[in-house]
Order: sequence, then C-alpha cells, then structure tokens
Amino acid sequence: MSTRPEATTPRGLFFALLALLVWLPIPLGSNRPWAWSLMETAVFLLCALWLAGVARGRWQPTPALREARWVLTLLGVWLGWGLLQAMPLPAPLVELLSPAAAALRAAAGLPADGWQPLSLDVHATLAAWLKGLAYAGVLVLVLALVESRRRLRTLATTLILAAVFQGMLASMQVLSGWEFLFIENKGVAHGTFVNRNHLAGFLEMSLALGIGLLIASMAGGGSRRNWRQRLREWARLLLGPKARLRIYLAVMVITLVLTHSRMGNSAFFASMLVTGLLALLLFRNSPRPVVVLIVSLVVIDTFIVGAWFGIEKVKQRLEETRLSSETRDEVDIYAWDLWGDYRLTGSGAGTFAAVFPRYRQPDVGTAFYDHAHNDYLEILTESGIVGALPLGGGVLLSLGAALLAMRRRHDPLLRGMAFSAVMGLMALLIHSSVDFNLQIPANAALFMVLMGLPWLALTLGRRRSGTGNRQDLQD
Repeated sequence: MSTRPEATTPRGLFFALLALLVWLPIPLGSNRPWAWSLMETAVFLLCALWLAGVARGRWQPTPALREARWVLTLLGVWLGWGLLQAMPLPAPLVELLSPAAAALRAAAGLPADGWQPLSLDVHATLAAWLKGLAYAGVLVLVLALVESRRRLRTLATTLILAAVFQGMLASMQVLSGWEFLFIENKGVAHGTFVNRNHLAGFLEMSLALGIGLLIASMAGGGSRRNWRQRLREWARLLLGPKARLRIYLAVMVITLVLTHSRMGNSAFFASMLVTGLLALLLFRNSPRPVVVLIVSLVVIDTFIVGAWFGIEKVKQRLEETRLSSETRDEVDIYAWDLWGDYRLTGSGAGTFAAVFPRYRQPDVGTAFYDHAHNDYLEILTESGIVGALPLGGGVLLSLGAALLAMRRRHDPLLRGMAFSAVMGLMALLIHSSVDFNLQIPANAALFMVLMGLPWLALTLGRRRSGTGNRQDLQD
C-alpha cells in the first residue's frame, strides 16, 4: 500500500480566492451587474479548477467538506428550488401551487393553458439563481482550500486588512470631505459601498473575525502567574502583534460609528456581548482573558473612541427614530401582504422589485424599492416557505457547529474562529431585520465565509484514534 501523502490544493487557488474576496467590496460592494457577473465567473472558474484536480486524483475533498455535507445539501435544495421557479411547468400545477401567479397571468390576458413558470420574472430569477450558485461556490472553496491552520489564519488576516482598508478610506472621506471616482461625499462613512448600512454590515462581520483572532492570541495561562509574568504579558499586548490587531479593531470600530448606522452599531455590540457570554459558558480552561477582552472592547471603543468620533450622533438617531418618520415599516407591512399571496412558493427569486409596486400604497412615498428593507421578508416573498426553510436550516446548522467547536476544541485559533462565526453570523442576522445586506454580493460572500468557519474549526488538526474516536491534535 502506498504511503505517499495526500496531495494538497495549490496555493495559487487559495490566493486567487483571497484576491476575489478582497476585490468584492471595492466596486460598490459588487452590487452592479458587471461586478457580480465578474464574481460569478471567477468563482465558477476556481470551482472548475478544483473539481478538475479532484477528478484527476491530484487532491481529495477535505474533512471540512465532508463534515458540512448537510449544509451543502440544504443549499443545493435551495438552489434547486430557485431553478425550478424559472422552469416552465404545467399550467394546472402552477395554479395549484401558486394561485396568485396564475390569477395575475389571467388578469394580464396571458393564456391560461400550456406551460408556465412559477416566477413572475424569469430573467430576474435566473440572475438571482446564478448569484446564489456563486455564493454556494464561495462556501465550497473555503471548505476545500483552507486545509491548514496557516491558511485559516491567512484567510482571517486578509479579510481583516481588507476591512481596515475600507475603514481608513471611509474615515478619511468623512473627516476630509473629499471625493474620488465613484466614492461620493455623503457626510457619513460608506467606503466603496453605496449605502452606509452595507459598509456597517461588512464591518460587523470583519470585526468578528478580528475579535476571534485576538481571542486566539490570548493563550490561557491560568491564575498561577506572578506579577512579572503578567507584566511581560501586558508588554507583549502593547508592543507585539496583538497591539497591531487591536489598532485594526479600533479603526473598524471608529468607521462603524462614523457610518451612523443605528442597527449596524446595535447589532455589533449586541452580538459581541451575547457571544462573549456564550464563550464564558462554552470555553474550557480559564475564561478570564476573554472577559477582559470583551469588557475592554465595550468600554474603550464605546466610551472613548466613540465619544471622539460621533457615537452621540448614533445615539441621537436612535432616540429620534419614530415610526411616523420612517417608511420602512410600511414597506414591511405591504411586503407581508405580498408574501400572503405567494406564501408557499414565492413570486420568484429576484422578483421583489417587479412585484412590490402592485402592493405598495401612497404612504411609502415615491422612492423606488428594489429590495425590502428586511432580508427575511424578501427571502420569504421571493422563495416562499419552500425555499426559505432549507436556506435558514443551513445557517442554523453552521451556528450549531460553531457553538460545538467553541465547546470541544482546545486549539486557540480554531476556538477563536468559531467565536468569529457565531458573532459575525449573529450580527448580520440581527441587522438583516431592518436592511438588505444579504442582497449585496460582497456581504453575502463574506457571510458564506463565516458559514464555512465552524466546519473548519471542527475538522482542522483533528485525527482519529485507534478506536475510531475523534481527537484533537496536541496544540
């Protein structure tokens, strides 16, 4: 029997994935047809190259891919349903599954017999399906190419640096008032994103990665350290790599505050506090460093950095928020009416902009709503219960895997990345209740990266004992 070690995926594919993830936020969050088409092309090409290597036996699917098979299966069901929405089906079947769609076609004078799609805008549904396929491809690439702790750390560090770049660019723009190419001066930080709330969503997830890396660098030590050891540890914290990472976090927090995003800031701090409490319950060994870190982030970032860079403006916006001054609540109400008509099968992925005008009322104003300001409502209206369940199930499975990794793994990096996954996913899920970050390709792709982290945290460095039980390698 051959003892040749299994071949690993080449670094070129991994670095190409990193380059893609760094690029996605730059062209307006890739929220333009040419930009997301470029994303799709790059993801499909990388996936094809990886599959070609697997077919030739040059490398094998990673344990993370095998462990995440149920998540990938659920995403496959979601994608299959999106494709089915765009396919012609017998008219009686369409009338049975979606009476509202059949009635709308009849009212438009279209033939009631023959074959019809469930989607009310087939072109938009196919475009949304391709984007969804690309997002799933990002998850597969993360699971397939991040084969070692070194690559995992490189992935997290690269994404943090990309967010720091966004933070510095957005902060300079706000503080200096300059404009450059497509970056307008809107008086608030928005970076290369069109909307400040989308930059806030990007920063929430990136901050989670940074905090996870910081936790990973805090090796326990217990309570038996003397004052000299504690002094040396604080010196390393102030002068070593931890200090640089702490500065990166400060830059991102400053920018998050400068976005003046109410839910963005609220989601960040809420997710950090909740995940911190979960860490105290789930982390083994001494949790004291985690407690110190969470407290320092809340105190220093909120009351010192925030006071200098406008946390009061965020607070003022929260206090002045009134339902009478907002139209998003009316949009949600009418979106609920839309979902009521397409509850089971949805109106078709990507069709919200085409279908919502039929339900809107004058009290929402004259603005054009291409998305609902609520990701949950948009997914429900477009995909129906049939499409929303597998997608939500995949997210919940990843969250569960992250909590399991926080409890089981001893390796500081893997435990820190599990923390990042819980905090980042939770932050965007909170923010999604009032915004549409998941409709922005750069943010949706980063969300998929976070969905992949728990499975990497569970499998990297793990071996099987002679009895078949899984064990951690020695840290």
